Amino acid sequence: MADQQFQYEPVERFGEGLTTPRPWNKSALADVELLNGRVAMLGFVAALIGELITGEGPVGQVMGLLRWYLS
Repeated sequence: MADQQFQYEPVERFGEGLTTPRPWNKSALADVELLNGRVAMLGFVAALIGELITGEGPVGQVMGLLRWYLS
């Protein structure tokens, strides 16, 4: 088999594609990350409230949900 020579593409800067020099819309990314963080905080608070109500941790809550769903 012939020896193949590979040519790698140059490393691109953050926010820049290889096909265009235009940067990404960083304000839209900031909004998405803000929403993601807030939803994660809501999930964490929901897990804490579930732990206070049931007396079980997150794994126990998931196992209870699975037992309920499969019965």
